[in-house]
Amino acid sequence: MSRPYRPSSVSRPWGEVVNNQVTGVPKPALSVEDLAALRELLHEQRSFRREQLRQMTAASRTCVDASRGQWSSSRAEVRVRLAASARMVLADVEAALERMAQGRYGVCHLCRRPIACERLMIVPQARYCSRCQQVREAGR
Repeated sequence: MSRPYRPSSVSRPWGEVVNNQVTGVPKPALSVEDLAALRELLHEQRSFRREQLRQMTAASRTCVDASRGQWSSSRAEVRVRLAASARMVLADVEAALERMAQGRYGVCHLCRRPIACERLMIVPQARYCSRCQQVREAGR
């Protein structure tokens, strides 16, 4: 017996699958309430990171003034890395808010499938779904 014919193109909620490739831009499966809560989380994160950077900058000036420029290199390196990390997260948060404003929020940058609401509630600035994030991290 032969198998029945199955087309190579199948419609899915996240786009269309053609020859095992996802095409089209999916619509995120987030409700209006979810988006409002996520927007609020992103605004809180942005405020927190801005304040964190402000405090780091003020603390750096105070420490340098107090020690007359004789700062230990390891302390300086830690402060530089913390500030760089805070700036990176702030940039990710602002990019997420921009995606939200453009109607592209909640869609994985790699597979174009919706990112799970549960994941976004934990990491609201996420660019990738859990599966694609794991693949990216495994490739490092």
